[in-house]
Amino acid sequence: MMLRANGKRETLCRMSDSFLVAARLPISREGFERWLDTPTDLSAISNPDAMFNGWYWDGKEVTDEWRHIPKETTPRTYFASRVAQDAAPGQLTVAVHRNGALEVYLLHFGYQRWDVHTALMLLAGAAEFKAPGEDLVLFWAETGGNLFQPEDDGWLAVMSVGGQGGRFVAQADLTSAVAGLRPTEQLFFELAERLSEEEESQDGEADSPLPADATRDPSFVDQAFL
Repeated sequence: MMLRANGKRETLCRMSDSFLVAARLPISREGFERWLDTPTDLSAISNPDAMFNGWYWDGKEVTDEWRHIPKETTPRTYFASRVAQDAAPGQLTVAVHRNGALEVYLLHFGYQRWDVHTALMLLAGAAEFKAPGEDLVLFWAETGGNLFQPEDDGWLAVMSVGGQGGRFVAQADLTSAVAGLRPTEQLFFELAERLSEEEESQDGEADSPLPADATRDPSFVDQAFL
């Protein structure tokens, strides 16, 4: 797989597809830190079986994807595991609190169902702590890791987060959500470039874990997750 950043192509992993979850949720620092250690379960999403309704995978059933999420999962434990030194390969993580918002941009090499669905559930759980209003969480597959244009037809699922939790929506205007995520997308590609530079400076095996220096850098992951 090739990740594209500013017209450049960086080789990080060779797989057929990359699946991404991204969101920008307005939330105070206090609300963010309360969310970190709040256990979340599937009740945070009102209609988990409707995940793909109305989008590219319309009609695809959601079967075992939600069953394998450990009980009492918290955002802190989930994101810490993604950037741990012994983290499983096949994922890149941007998760920061800046400018009054939680910004998340998560890439998974291949459809890692447990990981994707855990992220969606935890972001739904942020509804209790974030600023009033509805905000969107996007799920899509794109080999380069890029955001689609709002009007593109390849989006896989869209979840609205607000009120008491999250709910999957069959249609939505994605213009504001995509525009709000452009700076986070850029941060993601800065991480990809850092990782590529660090990998080139090492002589390790191709399947070795990603370098920890970049994945745990405060520029890319809020240190409160650690």
